[in-house]
Amino acid sequence: MKQVQLILLLSVSLVLLGPILVISIDLSSFNDDVLGLIVFKAGLEDPKGKLSTWNEDDYSPCNWVGVKCDLANNRVSSLVLDGFSLSGHIDRGLLRLQFLQILSLSRNNFTGTIAPDLLSIGDLQVVDLSENNLYGPIPDGIFQQCWSLRVVSFANNNLTGKIPDSLSSCYSLAVVNFSSNQLHGELPSGMWFLRGLQSIDLSNNFLEGEIPEGIQNLIDLRELRLGSNHFTGRVPEHIGDCLLLKLVDFSDNSISGRLPESMQKLTSCTFLSLQGNSFTGGIPHWIGEMKSLEVLDLSANRFSGWIPKSIGNLDLLSRLNLSRNQITGNLPELMVNCIKLLTLDISHNHLAGHLPSWIFRMGLQSVSLSGNRFSESNYPSLTSIPVSFHGLQVLDLSSNAFFGQLPSGIGGLSSLQVLNLSTNNISGSIPMSIGELKSLYILDLSDNKLNGSIPSEVEGAISLSEMRLQKNFLGGRIPAQIEKCSELTFLNLSHNKLIGSIPSAIANLTNLQYADFSWNELSGSLPKELTNLSNLFSFNVSYNRLQGELPVGGFFNTISPLSVSGNPLLCGSVVNHSCPSVHPKPIVLNPNSSYSNSGSSLQNNHHKMMLSISVIIAIGAAIFIVIGVVVVTVLNIHARSSMLSSAAPFVFSGGEDYSGSPANDPNYGKLVMFSGDAEFVDGAHNILNKDSEIGRGGFGVVYCTVLRDGHCVAIKKLTVSTLTKSQEDFEREVKMLGKIKHQNLVALEGYYWTPSLQLLIYEYLARGSLQKLLHDDDSSKNLLSWRQRFKIILGMAKGLAYLHQMELIHYNLKSTNVFIDCSDEPKIGDFGLVRLLPMLDHCVLSSKIQSALGYMAPEFACRTVKITEKCDIYSFGILILEVVTGKRPVEYMEDDVVVLCDKVRSALDDGKVEQCVDEKLKGNFAAEEAIPVIKLGLVCASQVPSNRPDMAEVINILELIQCPSEELQ
Repeated sequence: MKQVQLILLLSVSLVLLGPILVISIDLSSFNDDVLGLIVFKAGLEDPKGKLSTWNEDDYSPCNWVGVKCDLANNRVSSLVLDGFSLSGHIDRGLLRLQFLQILSLSRNNFTGTIAPDLLSIGDLQVVDLSENNLYGPIPDGIFQQCWSLRVVSFANNNLTGKIPDSLSSCYSLAVVNFSSNQLHGELPSGMWFLRGLQSIDLSNNFLEGEIPEGIQNLIDLRELRLGSNHFTGRVPEHIGDCLLLKLVDFSDNSISGRLPESMQKLTSCTFLSLQGNSFTGGIPHWIGEMKSLEVLDLSANRFSGWIPKSIGNLDLLSRLNLSRNQITGNLPELMVNCIKLLTLDISHNHLAGHLPSWIFRMGLQSVSLSGNRFSESNYPSLTSIPVSFHGLQVLDLSSNAFFGQLPSGIGGLSSLQVLNLSTNNISGSIPMSIGELKSLYILDLSDNKLNGSIPSEVEGAISLSEMRLQKNFLGGRIPAQIEKCSELTFLNLSHNKLIGSIPSAIANLTNLQYADFSWNELSGSLPKELTNLSNLFSFNVSYNRLQGELPVGGFFNTISPLSVSGNPLLCGSVVNHSCPSVHPKPIVLNPNSSYSNSGSSLQNNHHKMMLSISVIIAIGAAIFIVIGVVVVTVLNIHARSSMLSSAAPFVFSGGEDYSGSPANDPNYGKLVMFSGDAEFVDGAHNILNKDSEIGRGGFGVVYCTVLRDGHCVAIKKLTVSTLTKSQEDFEREVKMLGKIKHQNLVALEGYYWTPSLQLLIYEYLARGSLQKLLHDDDSSKNLLSWRQRFKIILGMAKGLAYLHQMELIHYNLKSTNVFIDCSDEPKIGDFGLVRLLPMLDHCVLSSKIQSALGYMAPEFACRTVKITEKCDIYSFGILILEVVTGKRPVEYMEDDVVVLCDKVRSALDDGKVEQCVDEKLKGNFAAEEAIPVIKLGLVCASQVPSNRPDMAEVINILELIQCPSEELQ
């Protein structure tokens, strides 16, 4: 204020004394920078107080955080506020910074559109607005005043429209980055005349058309990233004339034809990715001329023929991926010269013959040769793997024709994390040294000819998350020592010859989600302790010799009859076979004992003794029954009292008001409704009883009740063990969730708190969950049309996009957490509940929350991968496939497990994807919508998080797919 007052005072003085004095004061140099920045700050939210040093009373901003000045004129020349968590619009107050050269506002939450006169600020050389939430098109005229601009980045926003042609007038431009937006249209051909361009990144957009010729003009070009777009045509013929190119990325487009020979001149290129296109012909022999290559990815194309020997000239190569092509022959021996090679992936080709021994002498970290025709016919056996080698982390030789035995010293591969030898002809036993693989988290030896027993030494593999040994000839008992593999989430031992009982130690695998022991010769009863497996969602013991009563409680209350079929001696309600009553054996005195020889008196005594014993037994049984009845009654009374006392604030009588709580009762609850009436009809006994229960989930039980105004609500009673935050933290998080309003999200209407009971009050949707509508036995009565299904998919996308915009990751998206209202609008529920947990890590997310393995993104299995919103997008992709096909994400047949994503992907590869659409629709669907939607689902469910689109992109794609016709209802 002092500065503002001084300026006003000087202005008044100049008016009054103007005729007498001539005062020359440059007011703009005195206050423009301060005023401009203060105006800019006024329109921002600064939750972390990063701009607290910006004080309007200062005469100069040069010491403010993020601000730098030119020493020559003391004016602001640089404004760098990267990662400050700022939000709001980029205010026009910045236009006052007449000497600004660098403007960098990346990694914030700025919204709104880009101002057309943004580049008229000062003499801007660098503009970086990346990683914000800016939307709308890039203004057509923004680059008309860009004579000084050298670097511009709008990456990772929500920008739409085309790349302005005016960009071609920025002759000083060196770096352009518009990646990860929603830009469409063709490339402006004038870009190739910006001779100073050194880096172009337009990846992850919807750009289309052919890449125009003329790229040879960019003689200073170092990086060219055009991946993940819709480009067609061929690679520009003269791209090789850009001799300084170090990185070329054309991945995930629809580019076809052969590679231009001029590319061999790119001897400085270190990174070349052409994966996911339609290139044909052989891999050119001149590839060996690109001697600086460190990464070469030609995967997922249509390359054929042999791998050229010249590839052995690439002695700097560290990663080679030729997977998913039509390559034949074998690996050239000269590849042994690629001494820096760490990752080799040639999976899913037509390679055959012996496996070169040099593969395991090169210090490789990852080897994937799956889906070829390699065999052991001309090769010693797998025992030739040097067990002293310590660098190998991933070894995938699955789906080949290998035979022989596993090396006894395989434990020497101490760094191994993934071992997949499935679908081969490997025989012999599992070596005991398997337990020495301390880092191993995936072991897949399924579909082989292994025999012997599962070694107890497996307990040493303490990092195991998945163990797949199905479809072998393994015998013996399941070792109890398996409980030491405490990280196990997936265990499949089906289709073997295992005997004995299922050890109760299995119940100590608290992270276990999927267990399959079907088609063995297991006997005995199922351990009661298995009900403690709180994360279990699939447990299959069908076709064994099990007997006795099925466990009662937990997962086993809802277990499918198919999962226990083929065990005729099992009993319980699930198999519709009541268990026989168990009575104590009566005491029978031996009539031939010595007492019988003592005459009639002894015989009378003998009869009296039998009578007395019978009476004693009867009396004892009666007393035992009475005591049992009394104990059960007392426990019921105690339970009812506890429930009523914990929910006391809900018990209404007459006109009592429960808006406050007694000061002398610390356990008295706090009921808060965000709007509307807080009174219930019949009190807690009608809210939290079995008759009112409508569902159960990972966070607790859900009940339905009615407010006095007739308004139905759903009440989630949180499991106390999952909630350890304080009341203050709980209320802060819940109130934040209560503010989230969207037509595709279930509204949170209130909450209730005591230290022992926490309730969340939601809107009630009587139609039920998406899972119920798709899969219930009577779902045919409520058959969803194709138009309804498309509306549901689009609505889910909008709801999830809004959550991501609010920086909320759902983590547990599945069909049971999506509800459908009477207008066919989907509403996503259970969002934000992870914020009520005390910590967020892989253990909590994968074992406590993610109860549905079919929807779980693969990165949950890797502790080193950061969990982002991309895990939600994977689950959404599975949901798309579930809605379109009407099939569950994982279905269990009598002798097989069908994974929906794999089934649909295989159908797409075979050109039969249209057959995947739900047969209940009987062909009454729009194929021009259904097929692109299925492809979108597969893209969203990509194994690689970076390949999945953002939800904003998904919405845009769905709206483009949607047909204007409403003929199919």
